[in-house]
Amino acid sequence: MRCPFCSHTETQVVETRESDEGDVVRRRRRCLACDKRFTTYERAEIALPVVVKKDGTRADFDPTKLRASMQLALRKRPVSIEQVDAAMERIQETLLTSGAREIPSTRLGELVMRELKRIDKVAYVRFASVYRSFEDVDEFRQLIRDI
Repeated sequence: MRCPFCSHTETQVVETRESDEGDVVRRRRRCLACDKRFTTYERAEIALPVVVKKDGTRADFDPTKLRASMQLALRKRPVSIEQVDAAMERIQETLLTSGAREIPSTRLGELVMRELKRIDKVAYVRFASVYRSFEDVDEFRQLIRDI
């Protein structure tokens, strides 16, 4: 494993833990060159469905992109990284268990909104306002009433 701080290729595993579900192995590592510590995660690589966008184009599911959009909605909100990780895991688990080879981007957006609604109502409203392209205040009011 290459050190993210100095790019040295020799690291030592200091601690290893499995997640509660047993599907992820978390490893604390120490760089033998700069002595800094970092965490890596190991999980089985499973093919997630391809995302079909509104214009019909297809793109591979990108968890980094999904996390970035969630974190943008959660910006300056009191939500821990662990909560975001758990939400990401639930979304990916839903995608995997669906068995679908393709998923419409609208369905993926709905999954994100469900998770945001669960962990932070303000982030949910932020994400929904952009995702659903609200054009007037009445649409906001209706969303807030639904919460």
